[in-house]
Amino acid sequence: MTSRERVLTTLKHQQADRVPIAEMWIDPKVVEAILPGARDSNDLVEHLGLDMVTVPTMIYGSDEVEWVDRAQGIFRDKWGALQHLTHEAIPVPSLPPRIETKEDLARYRPPDPAQSPVIEKVRRLKARYPDKAVAVVGESGWAPAVYLRGGIENLFLDLAERPQFAKDLMSIGASYYAELYSLAGADVVFLGDDYSDNRGPMMSPRMFEEIILPHDTAVVAAIKKAGAYCIKHTDGDIRKIMDQLVGTGLDALGPLQDVPGMELDKIFERYPGRITVMGNVPVDLLARGTVEEVVAATKRLLRDVSAKGPHIMSSGNTIASCVRPDNFVAMVRTTQEFGNHPINRRRL
Repeated sequence: MTSRERVLTTLKHQQADRVPIAEMWIDPKVVEAILPGARDSNDLVEHLGLDMVTVPTMIYGSDEVEWVDRAQGIFRDKWGALQHLTHEAIPVPSLPPRIETKEDLARYRPPDPAQSPVIEKVRRLKARYPDKAVAVVGESGWAPAVYLRGGIENLFLDLAERPQFAKDLMSIGASYYAELYSLAGADVVFLGDDYSDNRGPMMSPRMFEEIILPHDTAVVAAIKKAGAYCIKHTDGDIRKIMDQLVGTGLDALGPLQDVPGMELDKIFERYPGRITVMGNVPVDLLARGTVEEVVAATKRLLRDVSAKGPHIMSSGNTIASCVRPDNFVAMVRTTQEFGNHPINRRRL
C-alpha cells in the first residue's frame, strides 16, 4: 500500500498492511535536529517514511499576518485578533479582545475562506507528495472564539454569563471552517479544539451539547460532504462528551492523551466497528524518557491497540520542541519494524 492508501484504509475502520504513522505537528527544532536543512516538517515526514503530510491553519507565515510589533512578536491573525509569538511555534491569544460586546459581534466581518492560503498549500502538497495522505490541521468554532475573545478565560466567562453570545461567537469560526474544508481538497481534516483536561471536560456536558456541539456537527458534516475524513483531537479525559463527539459522524479520535480511563483499546470496546483511534506515546515520555522506554511503550500500543482495531500511531499530542529527536525516531522505527498486519504479538 502507499501511505495514502494505508491512512485512508485505517480511517475506513479496516486493516491496512501496516499501522500508519502520523503527527499533527512536528516542531521545527526537532525537524532541524533530525534533518538539517529541511524546508519544513513535511520533508521530515518523507525522510522518516511517515504516512501523512500536513497543513496547519493556526500557524502563520510572516507574510500572512498584520504585524503590530514584530520585535515583540505581536501580530493580528486572520480573524483580526491579537496573538503573541513565544519560543514555541504556536502563538498565544493576547488582549485586548477583538470582540467584546454584542455591538462588536454585530459589526464583525470574518475573513473569506476562499482566499485562505491553506487551499494553495494543500494543492502544492498533493503535487509534491502524491503517495502521502494530505491533512489540514484545523479547528471548529471553539478555538477562533478563544482568539477573538483574547483568551480562554474570557470565553469561559461568556459561557457562564452570556451563553447565546458565546454560541454566536463560535458560529464565526465554524462557518468559516465548514467552507474552507469544503474548498481545500484535503484527504483528512483534524479538528483540534481542546475541550478537556485530565479531570474531564472544561464545561458541563449539557453546556457542551447545547452551545458547542451544534457547530462541530455542522463542520464534520461539511468535511464528510467534501469527501474527506475527520479526526477529532482534544486533550484530556473526554469520556463524558465522547458519545456526542462520535455522534457527529467523525472517523477517528486522536491524538489522545494517555489519561486513565481513556485507554485506546477501551474506545474500540465502547464503539465497536465505528471509530479509528490515533495515539498515544506520551509526549512527556518522548521528552524525558530513554529510547528503550519509548520502544517498550510503542510495542505495548502495537500489542494492546493496533492488534485489536484500526489505529494510527502517534504521540499523545504533537512532537513539541521538548521531544528528544532520538526518541521520536525510535517510536517511528519501532512501528515500522513491528507494525505489519497481522500484528505478531510474540515478537512484541
